[in-house]
Amino acid sequence: MDARTQKLAETDTRNLRDEYKGLANEQVFARLAEKRSALEVAIENVEHDFNAGTIVRSANNFNAARVHIIGRRKYNRRGAMCTDKYLEVVHWGSVAEFVADQRARGQEIVAIENHTERARPLAQMRFRERTTLVFGSEGAGLSAEMLAAADEVREIESLGSTRSVNVGVAAGIAMYEWARQCRLGGGDDE
Repeated sequence: MDARTQKLAETDTRNLRDEYKGLANEQVFARLAEKRSALEVAIENVEHDFNAGTIVRSANNFNAARVHIIGRRKYNRRGAMCTDKYLEVVHWGSVAEFVADQRARGQEIVAIENHTERARPLAQMRFRERTTLVFGSEGAGLSAEMLAAADEVREIESLGSTRSVNVGVAAGIAMYEWARQCRLGGGDDE
């Protein structure tokens, strides 16, 4: 690291790991792109903008290849803590367009949803590398169209009195489980 970059790194207040301090946003994006995972994340009509921003931030933390926003385009970038600058964010006007893209690129669609009989425990899921995790609004959940298109529907098991966790929390849990199995070597041999 040259002296100028070192000085920038020392004064860089962004929430970045040290190896990215002092780099321009485009440089951070490029370095992350060199080691992106095959994980993708999709958000369908999440009603609370801060939740969508939180999901984008978590997707960056797990170095997801991209985030898909289906339906509503607006989300709270403040909640994302500017991490949307370090990964690709794609907007889709409809579920059909999103699903066509996923099928063309060989992504498995895994819906995280607890409001349907089709849901099976997340703990029993064996993830494929090329997975897209899909999250919906806390109130209405995912649309019937999205649930019908999903290859798998999984729920995060509840051990307490509430039947679900906040969608931003759910996204972090599901992304970590994918990373544990596909990137961190935490498969069945534990």
